[in-house]
Amino acid sequence: MAFNYDQYIRGGKLPHIWCPGCTYGIVFKSILRVIDSMKLNRDDIAMVSGIGCASRLPGYVDFNTLHTTHGRALAFATGLKMAKPDKHVMVVSGDGDATAIGGNHFIHACRRNIDITVMVFNNFIYGMTGGQYSPTTPSGHLATTMPYGNVDPSFNIPELAKGAGASFVARGTAYHAAGLDRLIIEAIQHKGLSVVEIINACPTTHGRRNKFKSPTDMLLWMKDTFLPVAAFDKLPAEKTAGKFPMGVLYRKEGMPEYCETYYGMAERVRKQKEGRA
Repeated sequence: MAFNYDQYIRGGKLPHIWCPGCTYGIVFKSILRVIDSMKLNRDDIAMVSGIGCASRLPGYVDFNTLHTTHGRALAFATGLKMAKPDKHVMVVSGDGDATAIGGNHFIHACRRNIDITVMVFNNFIYGMTGGQYSPTTPSGHLATTMPYGNVDPSFNIPELAKGAGASFVARGTAYHAAGLDRLIIEAIQHKGLSVVEIINACPTTHGRRNKFKSPTDMLLWMKDTFLPVAAFDKLPAEKTAGKFPMGVLYRKEGMPEYCETYYGMAERVRKQKEGRA
């Protein structure tokens, strides 16, 4: 029996804005399957986004959703989680939204280890605004603002998240959709800041400038480039160039969670004041 995606979609908000060949629809469906399989109450979900193609996703779903300003999704999500710690707070962000204008909020959310699930849709480009290069655009790739090839080194989002203090870090791709479902489930179940980088394709502003003849070519590139952690770890060092591991890349259980630490401190202060009264 086919999965009923319509039960979670705000039909009045369709059609979506994503271009033909964009892989965001694949990831969108993965998120909905996960929420259904985990039997999460839609009233207990709060989905937050900033600005960009990926950030339009919460507008299409029938949950508590918040579409915020560019780069500020994690700032809003932090306040929301602090006010409603019982909610499953999820952030949908693009590579530019999360690591350029939102980079400061990203590293501090990781540092605090607040119980939020962050899904970074990495398509290596600013797609909505015309194909400008982003912090994850590979060196040498063409963009409207790097017409002769990107000269900047690119961020490795999982390494950035781990270094900043996130307690769960994973990477999946739109090509490996079944595996992506499992990664998102584990991220939601983890207590602490969870970051899932999701590799996506933007055939309109990235692919056509960088010798990808079709969206299918971009999916096949994901297939060849991203390997399960166990397979990647078995590669000789000389064969790892141009390859990246995917799956759960880092997990540390039992780290202090920010809401619990904050409210624990507030309770101690309250008791101290009551004792002096």
